[in-house]
Amino acid sequence: MKRCYYETLEVAKSCDGSVLKSAYRKLAMKFHPDRNPGDADAEVKFKEINEAYDVLKDDQKRAAYDRFGHAAFENGMGAGARSGNPFGDMAGGFADVFEDIFGQMMGGGRSKRSNRGQDLRYNLEITLEEAYRGRSAEIKLPTQVACDTCHGSGAEPGSSPETCPHCNGHGRVRATQGFFTVERTCSACRGTGKIIRNPCKACRGAGLTQKERTLSVDIPPGVEEGTRIRLSGEGAAGLNGGPNGDLYIFLAVKEHPIFQRDGHDLHCRAPVGLVMAALGGAIEVPTLDGGRAKVAIPEGTQPGRQFRLRGKGMPVLRSAQRGDLYVEIAVETPVKLTKRQKELLREFEGEAKSGCQPEAEGFMARLKEFWSGEA
Repeated sequence: MKRCYYETLEVAKSCDGSVLKSAYRKLAMKFHPDRNPGDADAEVKFKEINEAYDVLKDDQKRAAYDRFGHAAFENGMGAGARSGNPFGDMAGGFADVFEDIFGQMMGGGRSKRSNRGQDLRYNLEITLEEAYRGRSAEIKLPTQVACDTCHGSGAEPGSSPETCPHCNGHGRVRATQGFFTVERTCSACRGTGKIIRNPCKACRGAGLTQKERTLSVDIPPGVEEGTRIRLSGEGAAGLNGGPNGDLYIFLAVKEHPIFQRDGHDLHCRAPVGLVMAALGGAIEVPTLDGGRAKVAIPEGTQPGRQFRLRGKGMPVLRSAQRGDLYVEIAVETPVKLTKRQKELLREFEGEAKSGCQPEAEGFMARLKEFWSGEA
């Protein structure tokens, strides 16, 4: 007796299409013959899952099944029925899920598995000055390279790999699974298309050996945190003479003791004394290129005021433009005052006229208005 299709897919009868599809994908991946070689029970389960999903994913078939059960597809009403039967063509419609589930597992469906080497990642930390100027860096990278003894073939010198007789060098074999043909990796050659009868002793037939390489990397001016530099063909060597992968270098920029970066602009905080902020003056600030810049401080400069120095920021990557440098003023309150200094400050406070401290006076005025309103 056939098992209920909903039980087969482990879903409720009221489930929607997305839940149905998700359940099918999970079970089909679990019981696929490629993952269960030689397991007859898994193969039977796989066929039952496909049959159940083929019916329930189609609204018309599902409605008929919900009303009549398995009887809806018996007595000539199943697959291969005459043209015009709404329940015919049961083999159609698998492609939408088949490619989605098995494409990655099979190396991209029917395409031959690539022997391209793996891509590699290298993390490189640089200073903000190096990001400003650019630099050339040498990195040491442990990676897989083609064996010098067999030149990457995997076969002992004097011999060569043979074409796999099971897949005729394609690396993949096909088998019929119910309504469709399943393509899987050849188990004899593991998808390489070649059989090595006499493996190389140096690399044990792998064709690859581990080696540390030294590479030169050019870092252009203006790079930012997380910038990725790709070196084509500098990754791991490919199997059986396949192309090398690529090397990706990810840049991290160290924190700077003076400057903070915001895109192409730089920011720095410059403390000034109370007297200079009140009377005005000038200060010198460093620039990232190693120079100095003069900043004029006008009378009555308040804490947090910023001064913009055009063109003193970071270079724009692959451009002649530069960002700006913003200098933020931090007015420092004097500490550890002498008795005389305290007396002078009290004298100043006593002689201070209205309008001398506009922000403080304005705030006090708003407070009085607020409190009078409460009263």
